[in-house]
Amino acid sequence: MNKTIPFTKSELETIVEKYPTPFHIYDEKAIRENARKMKDAFSWMPGFKNYFAVKACPNPSIMQILKEEGFGADCSSIPELILAEKTGIIGENIMCTSNDTPVEEFLEARRLGAIINLDDILHIETLEKSSKLPELICFRYNPGSARAGNVIIGHPEEAKYGLTRDQVLKAYPLMKSKGVKRFGLHTMVASNELDPDYFIETARMLFGLAIELKAKADIRTEFVNMGGGIGIPYRPEEKEVDLYYVSDGIKKLYKEMIVPAGLDPLKIVFECGRMVTGPYGYLVSTVRQVAEKYKSYAGLDSCMTDLMRPALYGAYHHITVPGKGNLPKDHSYDVTGSLCENNDKFAIDRELPELEPGDLVVIHDTGAHGYSMGFNYNGKLKSAELLMQEDGRVRMIRRAETMDDYFATLNFKD
Repeated sequence: MNKTIPFTKSELETIVEKYPTPFHIYDEKAIRENARKMKDAFSWMPGFKNYFAVKACPNPSIMQILKEEGFGADCSSIPELILAEKTGIIGENIMCTSNDTPVEEFLEARRLGAIINLDDILHIETLEKSSKLPELICFRYNPGSARAGNVIIGHPEEAKYGLTRDQVLKAYPLMKSKGVKRFGLHTMVASNELDPDYFIETARMLFGLAIELKAKADIRTEFVNMGGGIGIPYRPEEKEVDLYYVSDGIKKLYKEMIVPAGLDPLKIVFECGRMVTGPYGYLVSTVRQVAEKYKSYAGLDSCMTDLMRPALYGAYHHITVPGKGNLPKDHSYDVTGSLCENNDKFAIDRELPELEPGDLVVIHDTGAHGYSMGFNYNGKLKSAELLMQEDGRVRMIRRAETMDDYFATLNFKD
């Protein structure tokens, strides 16, 4: 897959004159087009909706764009629920899935009328403490060794998330006996997965469990939530997931399994975040220094505070040097930040054109789990977020942190 950027060197230099690096910048036009493509691919599905995973890019300007495109919000904390509310996403357009959940989170979800997706059978008691049980309830299913996970999310049988199969078969009848009238079924078993057949098999698993719940407990599942996990091609040689292929495979299973079981119509929803915004965000940095030690180091004005995936997962993020795209990539660099940590690296032994102080560097695919995973270790301050609008104009959608922000929560008096 050819990795491109949505601005020329001169356009980027104009942006940098107004907004100093480092910053994350998002491409509104591309995000909207991608959202529409997803809706089109799954348009046959009854009641299809993608609940955008707020954790991927928790900015109300991005959430507003997706709300306008018909997306909901997948939230897992009170601040994320409030972000959804302030964006105008309320009621059953919110899917609330949290773990180790306190009563106050359930109370806030109930106030907003969100769909509550319980991650643990113990949450039934916690939810009952918060208020009267809602009419609609969902449980997160963990299939254990019945499905393989991947490197980011881990193996299901080792994950802290979800109910076992036996717990699922107990939990739904229990909730029905307590007066719950509507039910959903959810799973999330992989993250950044590029195999399209994986998601078809996830549908097969959920459809089978929904059929079993109907047969054994007379539970009619109103919707299945396929979770997220659809990956993006971080590396140029990788292929994006063909959503139309996934949709066709699920449609075939729907006709073979759901219709004969008398469960039609069954809503099918997703909670994708990464694949919606990930490829359309970029971390723009400036080269501060090029140091020669036992190897060559290109030190940027950004660091793990701005993008920690390479350090956390060993993740690959492509790098473009605007204005040097036609030069040979004949220099090898570790591309680093300024933290006092040796794993503060965006790339190791990356072949790039010769770099010089002052060069602009664009790190790709930071539109999800980029800014949002940042932290303030070493007293580093988080960068600004910008939006390149459909008309090409750029506006700030989150200012950079200041030292006043950093010190605001500290008590210097005692």
